[in-house]
Amino acid sequence: MGHADGSAASSGVVAEEVKSSALQVETIEANAGSVGYDEKSTRRLLRKIDVVLIPFLALLYLLSFLDRSNIGNARLAGLEEDLGMSGLDYNTALSIFFPFYVAAEIPSNLMMKKTRPSIWIPTIMVAWAVCCTFMGFVHNYAGLLVSRAALGIAEGGLFPGVTYYITQWYRRHECGLRMAIFFSAATAAGAFGGLLARAIMEMDGAGGKAGWSWIFIIEGVATFVVAIVALFVMHDYPDTAKFLSEEDRREVQRRLEADRSSLADEFHLKYFWHAIGDWKIWVHMVITIGIYTPLYSISLFMPTIVKTLGYTNERAQLMTVPPYVVACAFCIAGGYSADKHKQRGLYMIGFNLVAIVGLIMLISTDNPQVKYAGCFFATSGIYPNVPQGVAWNGNNIGGSVKRGVGIAMHVGFGNLGGAIAGFLYQTKDSPEFYPGHGTLIATISMSTILCIIMTIYLRRENARRDALYKKRPEDYTAEEKALEREKGDHASFFRYTV
Repeated sequence: MGHADGSAASSGVVAEEVKSSALQVETIEANAGSVGYDEKSTRRLLRKIDVVLIPFLALLYLLSFLDRSNIGNARLAGLEEDLGMSGLDYNTALSIFFPFYVAAEIPSNLMMKKTRPSIWIPTIMVAWAVCCTFMGFVHNYAGLLVSRAALGIAEGGLFPGVTYYITQWYRRHECGLRMAIFFSAATAAGAFGGLLARAIMEMDGAGGKAGWSWIFIIEGVATFVVAIVALFVMHDYPDTAKFLSEEDRREVQRRLEADRSSLADEFHLKYFWHAIGDWKIWVHMVITIGIYTPLYSISLFMPTIVKTLGYTNERAQLMTVPPYVVACAFCIAGGYSADKHKQRGLYMIGFNLVAIVGLIMLISTDNPQVKYAGCFFATSGIYPNVPQGVAWNGNNIGGSVKRGVGIAMHVGFGNLGGAIAGFLYQTKDSPEFYPGHGTLIATISMSTILCIIMTIYLRRENARRDALYKKRPEDYTAEEKALEREKGDHASFFRYTV
């Protein structure tokens, strides 16, 4: 009898939750419907959000990527000689950053969900700014290793945090372009880093510090200043954004509800385990490590590779700039086109093929002009697929907590490619770097094959759901959606981005 009463009570609670969820959806839809946003008003709203959020987020990532990859520029400014480094010491200093970086990513996203982006992101920025600045004061190799490990822990939360943050503001097929603009800051960091390093090297000897020390100090201090500004200018989520009117806030929430199919948004650890058990996220993780390994190899060793083409240290710093500028254009154009066509897999396959062509040019000839052209192809194929990949995975994860964990898993595992990348280009293999170029061709080929498999699977799964349920996602009522709100992307009304 007691058991029956308990079951009845439990059923009553579930029913109340369903009613409450359905009522929330209907209320949001009714409120937004009374506003009556047309296409022109929606474009205005998106522009308003874009102008406030995206440039500043891009600046944050530019600083993040600059502070982790500036060691490549510092190497050309005498870092190894001054710290008595030899053999694989430099490669180890590169790679030690990444295990700590990866370990911080999932906890960081959970913390941001538990706290607020406007507090958490500036906090981790202050931490990594201090770590980067202190690298300019190290006197030995051990100090450099400790500083790089600490930098990894501090920086780990930014990229997965901001990509998750973007999904909380934009519909699924609006995220790709915004993530591409945000990530294009990495290409800007590659270009700007070379120019800045070339200028800072002129400070060699100032204050008794070497040029490489000033690279770390100046770039770390710049990050610290921006972190303090971020504390005052960052916004949290649409429902509390002060730059939006009340009508705008309701419309953003309505659009997100309609796009996300009213799936669960509350914090609960069961959604963490849903992410851990989703095989599709694990496939995306392997796809990603196949892309991030080349990404970090290029960003960390581009100055070294270009120097082997016959340039001086100073000239090599400048010659790294043009490939990044071109890659930035491809990054943004790819994000725009993928959003417009509502496709991800085909674009990733195409960009991977472009990267493979560039790496073949680097490995197959001794002609410096062809090798330099290969750098353009390699960067233009690799960099666009970072935002493409995280947008594709994020689009296909239902529920905000599961999405936050899934994105962190995706980015975290991919970033282990940085630990691999640190050992791919060794001095003993210069100037051909056959092991490095060959490994990158292999990892991108692996990624391409998995992208093809995932694209085929998602197309077939969408077709299966269309045939099985015989009902379009937009035809479900709010109450029907509420019944499946905890199922995430397994809900009968969810359709995957292919």
